[in-house]
Amino acid sequence: MTAPVCTSASAAAAPARQTLPHPRLASAATSLYPSFASYVRARHPALLRTARSLTANPSDAEDLLQAALAKTYVAWERIEDHRALDGYVRRALLNTRTSQWRRRRVDEYVCDELPEPEPRPGAEDPAERQALRDAMWRAILRLPARQRAMVVLRYYEDLSEVQTAELLGVSVGTVKSAVSRALGKLREDPELGLAR
Repeated sequence: MTAPVCTSASAAAAPARQTLPHPRLASAATSLYPSFASYVRARHPALLRTARSLTANPSDAEDLLQAALAKTYVAWERIEDHRALDGYVRRALLNTRTSQWRRRRVDEYVCDELPEPEPRPGAEDPAERQALRDAMWRAILRLPARQRAMVVLRYYEDLSEVQTAELLGVSVGTVKSAVSRALGKLREDPELGLAR
């Protein structure tokens, strides 16, 4: 016994969905140009297939067809030979798609290897420079609070020894000796030695 094979089971199971033109376009066309409305109803499936062949996305194809039909609607009175309407709409589809493509010009191209900029002579690697900064901040945070304040004011805030002494309410000699001890600790810091 042979079982019958149905080649179009999906078509038999679900009725084909017909995409209709945009409601506003259809209602405006019916009121002013009944011949345009009947043309769109009759030729919509074939024109949609053409639009789908121009785009990869079905939604984009519907938008493309609507734009081309809107252009056709505006020029409806100027079209003398209504037997050549398909050609006119197809040309509008192609021109609209070309305009969209030109507007979305791509500046990035797919390649096998990412192009890396050639390092400039004498230029540091930004990642290494950032790693060194992070290591420096961790080392400064390990200093005693008073030495840390003096190092930050002297080297990060770029204050002079006199300004730092005035701001902290200590003598200039205290600032000099505390900064000297702090720099010595920073030179001996093992994490900074690895980062250099």
